[in-house]
Amino acid sequence: MEPPSGAALTLVMVCLTVVTGVLDAVSFLTLGHVFTATQTGNLLFLGFGISGQGGLPVAATVVSLGAFLAGAVTGARLESALATRRRPWFPVALLVEAALLAGAAAACWGSGPARGLTAGQRYAVIALMAVAMGVRNVTSMRVAAPDLTTTVETRAMTALVSGSALGGDRLLGYGSHAVPRRLSSVGAMLLGGLLGAWLIGLGTRTPLVVLLAAVTVAATALLVPGLAHGRNADG
Repeated sequence: MEPPSGAALTLVMVCLTVVTGVLDAVSFLTLGHVFTATQTGNLLFLGFGISGQGGLPVAATVVSLGAFLAGAVTGARLESALATRRRPWFPVALLVEAALLAGAAAACWGSGPARGLTAGQRYAVIALMAVAMGVRNVTSMRVAAPDLTTTVETRAMTALVSGSALGGDRLLGYGSHAVPRRLSSVGAMLLGGLLGAWLIGLGTRTPLVVLLAAVTVAATALLVPGLAHGRNADG
């Protein structure tokens, strides 16, 4: 079974982008100024931290970067092996991601406020979330949904304005129907960040927010077979 395509795939990837925003809000706001999905930010933070400027953490950033790379290796091996055997790699990868996020929630479940986490607990949560996001990046790259990487919005933002009436660049999609998809991608990341920050601002405990993200990804994975079947039936 192949992943869904068209509007169904766009819906799935937009949902996953919202989850990314929520997770990065959690990691940055409650786990010590570190990202678990946006590794470009972590590379910059690492450089700032090594230079001793800004009071940014080095250890947490290294943990996140290393775990993300481990997740990418895991995702690549798992998904390529499943695809070779003609197994449904896309929903399986999403379920693996959800399981890792659930593990991150469990790692700090009974610990009280995030600021009360021990260093070991905090690094465990960061690592599990980053591994999940490493798997996710492989998943999104394999499915290759245009403008919907689910973790990086720089290209989508550039394409959105360059391919709009403002930019008028036909090579970047001016005159096509790409604007709604690109706008959905950028808006989903913003919405996820807002939602995550809002939940934290309400006093929602970190493990509950991460568990909510895990449940959302798992629910999305369970919808994928039906969406793919519907696509095949229409074809």
